[in-house]
Amino acid sequence: MTYRPKLLSLATAVPPFVLQQTEVAAQARELFAHRARDIERLMPVFTNAGIETRRSCVPLAWYREAADWKERNAIYVESAVEVLAKATLDCLEQVDMAVEEVDAIITVSTTGIATPSLDAHLINKLGLRRDVMRLPVFGLGCAGGVLGLSRAASFASAMPGKNVLLLVVELCALTFRPGDLSKSNIIAAALFGDGAAAALVSTRTSAAAPHSQPTLTAAGEYTWPNSMDVMGWHIENDGFGVLFSRDIPAIIAERFGPALDGFLSANALNRQDLFEYVCHPGGTKVVGALERVLGLPDGAMRDARDVLKEYGNMSAATVMFVLERSLRRPPRDRILMSSLGPGFSAAFQILENQ
Repeated sequence: MTYRPKLLSLATAVPPFVLQQTEVAAQARELFAHRARDIERLMPVFTNAGIETRRSCVPLAWYREAADWKERNAIYVESAVEVLAKATLDCLEQVDMAVEEVDAIITVSTTGIATPSLDAHLINKLGLRRDVMRLPVFGLGCAGGVLGLSRAASFASAMPGKNVLLLVVELCALTFRPGDLSKSNIIAAALFGDGAAAALVSTRTSAAAPHSQPTLTAAGEYTWPNSMDVMGWHIENDGFGVLFSRDIPAIIAERFGPALDGFLSANALNRQDLFEYVCHPGGTKVVGALERVLGLPDGAMRDARDVLKEYGNMSAATVMFVLERSLRRPPRDRILMSSLGPGFSAAFQILENQ
């Protein structure tokens, strides 16, 4: 007998501090003006990013000081637990479920290190069952939201009737390092924000769900050869140094389509079978490249652009914010979720409303 996992509920959460893009740009100019020769040449990235506001777990003034890795990571653990707790309670409240009914937790994050892992902290904070199954996942970067949902679906299929909670949290803004004069660091300062999401997956259904309960069907991923230097972190004494390739939009234009078509073909599908795309908006150039390769009009990915505008790039959590907006509308027959992350890899997940 085949058990089909469903997405019962989804909630997002953000930390308290709001960063206005204009204020961030002004502070960046002040910080780098006397040290980075070409700062004025790079400043347009703040206005061209398509971002107006972002959320942060620390106030803007904090970024002026050079914090060491110990301080950054301590803030990461404390803040990640707080924002995940809120997302978890909101997610469970949507389906009138108690925390004791959660059977397994998959926690995805790549912007800090926690041992004991974040899920262990949440067991104590929220009163989750002591025998809850835990799987912390690190290193997936921006692909973590889609791949995490796929892993949650696999868990739910293997444990029929059990409730699997996916938690995604990225505190990307903490990785900004004022002593790093690289172009990648300045671009990250213009893009990154903080956010979290919680999703409940089970083969059961819930009459209390606030939206349709799409079935999580086909999932897949593709890692391109010789692409390790496209995206990721390099470890520095004061934290994570961001690695961005300016070739990402070109890679999408040339390689994303064949990878997508291969995934669809392997699952007896084609693009005509898809009614909506829910994609991770890494930046305006990335969204534009995706629209073109998917044959969509410019601006068609409105949800992705709006999330980017309001919250910035929250790495793995971002696509969950996009999905949340999609689920508020009348259900579409078949949705494709996708994201790109370190590897360099593409992640795919099909959601079907039947």
